[in-house]
Amino acid sequence: MNSPRPLSRRRWLATSAAAAAGSSLFTTAAQESGRLFAQDSQPAGEKWESLIGREPKFVTGILTTYFKGSHSDVLIGRLLEGWKMDGGPSPALKLSSLYIDQTVKTEFGRELAKKFNIPIFDTIEGAVTVGTNGIPIDGVLSIGEHGDYPRNELKQDLYPRRRFFQEITDAFQKYGKVVPVFNDKHLGPRWEDALWMYQRAQERKVPFMAGSSLVVGYRSPDLTVPLSCDIEAAVAIGYAELDRYGIHTLEFLQCMVEKRKGGEVGVKSVQCLTGDEIWKAVDAGLVDQSVLNAVADVSKKIPGAELRASRASDAMFLIEYNDGLKAAALMLSGFVESISAGFKLRGQPPVAAQAEERTVPRHPHFGFLLHAIERMIHTGRPSYPVERTLLTAGILDRALTSRSFNGKRLDTPELAIAYQPNDYPHAPNPPLPL
Repeated sequence: MNSPRPLSRRRWLATSAAAAAGSSLFTTAAQESGRLFAQDSQPAGEKWESLIGREPKFVTGILTTYFKGSHSDVLIGRLLEGWKMDGGPSPALKLSSLYIDQTVKTEFGRELAKKFNIPIFDTIEGAVTVGTNGIPIDGVLSIGEHGDYPRNELKQDLYPRRRFFQEITDAFQKYGKVVPVFNDKHLGPRWEDALWMYQRAQERKVPFMAGSSLVVGYRSPDLTVPLSCDIEAAVAIGYAELDRYGIHTLEFLQCMVEKRKGGEVGVKSVQCLTGDEIWKAVDAGLVDQSVLNAVADVSKKIPGAELRASRASDAMFLIEYNDGLKAAALMLSGFVESISAGFKLRGQPPVAAQAEERTVPRHPHFGFLLHAIERMIHTGRPSYPVERTLLTAGILDRALTSRSFNGKRLDTPELAIAYQPNDYPHAPNPPLPL
């Protein structure tokens, strides 16, 4: 494993310049993917049509680790034990093989694989080929989350997502076949790794999808953002560690704001403020107070906690988009235990919703994420744009970089990532019988 390189202004500027020089790739590729999404659009109700009864597609899992309750478990476990992980109906996907990079906490994953006669390979190539001289699978789930991996000076967990994707696509190249790949959570987490993964997927024509489970889960209240709406301000509130949960918060925010008139046009600048600087910025009008209040109202608050309390762990990501929209993501662990986001349409009062992290049955938001993955593997096309996750990965990396530079505002020409969203739905209310 490569050791993390120290961050410096020179390194940051170099990667920014290189990415900006290649920004036309984002626009061209994203426009094409937006065209395909539009061709594949269906009424929202039809998108949740069950694929039970269809001939299953075969997939492999490339995992950092596998313990009970891990991301690997709540995704791969559904392939083995059904949507509710109770032995009932399963996705129209069949697990062919596994690669598990580390054994952490328990041998749970290996024991489950043995129970279901799933072979575990010592190499990623072995898992992708299922030990043959070809690629007999229809898709790959790359789950680079959890495990004993280093953390860099930005406090990013250096999960081997890039290495996983490189070895997966090397196998595609070697054996002359490409299949869809899902990458759990964000790309990277370092910007240069996220960019590399995206560019390789484009160059090698790999159907590629990534992101947070929260964007397709339940919302309280059940808020749907209309396409091509006139959003004039947006805010999110999240909690917990900036890297691990900051990406969930940004994804939940981005899946709303990307639907504004004209689609996504990318980000002009990013800044991370901490402590009292957060509330100075709010009072200076850099954050829409009415939207902030609406988001706070729907959040799961810690009893007795105050929104404006001075907490050392608090941070705020200020995001300025290329079309002038300004948004903010506040990470307030001492105030909330949820992730929420909201916006204001021009001339209307603000609206907001909490991303419900339900635990029964077995974290259902991951079930709805698996619905999206299942659809991609059956159609050969991502259910929603991977550019969303590329952009949020870049915002988060630059926000953490800004924090290391004492809150310096960073111009981000490398994040000129334009794409058109689609209307893939979140979990409906009343709930589906997952």
